[in-house]
Amino acid sequence: MKLHNIAINNLRRRKAKMAFLMAGMIIGIATIVILYTITTGMEQEIADKFDQIGSNMTIIPESDSLSMSYEGVSAADTEGTLNLMTMDEVAKIGTIKNRENIATVAPKLLDSLKVANRNMLVIGVQFPEELRLKKWWKVEGTRPEAETDVLLGYAASGELGKKAGETLEILGRQYKVAGVIQETGSQEDSVIFMDLKNLQSVTGKKDAVSFVEVAALCYTCPIEEITAQISGKLPGTKVTAIREAVQARKDFVDRFSQLGLSVSVIILVIGALVVFITMMSSVSERTREIGIFRAIGFRKSRIIGVILMEAGMISLFGGLAGYLLGMAAARIAAPVIAQMEVVIPWDYRIGGAALAIAVLIGLMASILPALKASSQDPVEALRYM
Repeated sequence: MKLHNIAINNLRRRKAKMAFLMAGMIIGIATIVILYTITTGMEQEIADKFDQIGSNMTIIPESDSLSMSYEGVSAADTEGTLNLMTMDEVAKIGTIKNRENIATVAPKLLDSLKVANRNMLVIGVQFPEELRLKKWWKVEGTRPEAETDVLLGYAASGELGKKAGETLEILGRQYKVAGVIQETGSQEDSVIFMDLKNLQSVTGKKDAVSFVEVAALCYTCPIEEITAQISGKLPGTKVTAIREAVQARKDFVDRFSQLGLSVSVIILVIGALVVFITMMSSVSERTREIGIFRAIGFRKSRIIGVILMEAGMISLFGGLAGYLLGMAAARIAAPVIAQMEVVIPWDYRIGGAALAIAVLIGLMASILPALKASSQDPVEALRYM
């Protein structure tokens, strides 16, 4: 009789015990799959959210220190000059090796202009990119659509006495106040935001850029690598990674990873103990059967093979069922547990890993019971007949 026939017949005879063992394997693997898939999905979602909240890199040309500044970047006034970048240089950011990790590139031109007899900091931006970058902005009014639309910071609106829908004169041109940004508690409150091309035109600084903010999706790559690549493309500029944003993202991701790893290890240990205890009990119950096998000439290696084959079969089917159950449960439970939109795709690699882990646990936990079974004295075992 072949080993697999002996193993299958024994599993059929001991349905209740083997069903209990398989149920434990299914629950263990399903739990690991649920934790891993949800944790991985949350890691990706959290990383992307942090990356998309705002810029995590700034690109600044080397320049002299002048009187007015925004986020550490000087703005030229009537008495100063400022080194500027060009739009052609900004375009080079999209040619770096890791360009697929760039989410948003937001160039800006800073200038100090006379507005209503006041020196005001005016920033030219590309509004679609800027609004994508500054997701925390709450605008009273509408989003700018025309080149002559501007946004006013909360304090600038109060200082100029202008509200959404009113007009504002800048350098002899009329602009519509599309909206007012609600108070942010930052320097943005005192700024006038206008279309980048328009500001370049009225100030005679065609294609000029004071600095660039970049939001990079760096979950799968170190931000330092992108920083180095941009520096290589733009000599004469200073590329700075805002490490606080990156570190905050990393801290969140690490916490979720540690939680998932800790629970998974506990589940693996418990699963191995369940298999070990069940197989040891099975060997004790089969003393007479094993004695007969030894008496009719079964070698120790064949006895070990039977025990390990039984464990392997149970583990294989338990791993497969656990993977399917775990993936189905994860897709249902992920939004509830994570409190965010988490994507849980069917992944054959996770399935393969689940099967491998299940079989490995089953075989390792069955080694001692198999050795015990193979070492039984056939004469002593036959006393139980």
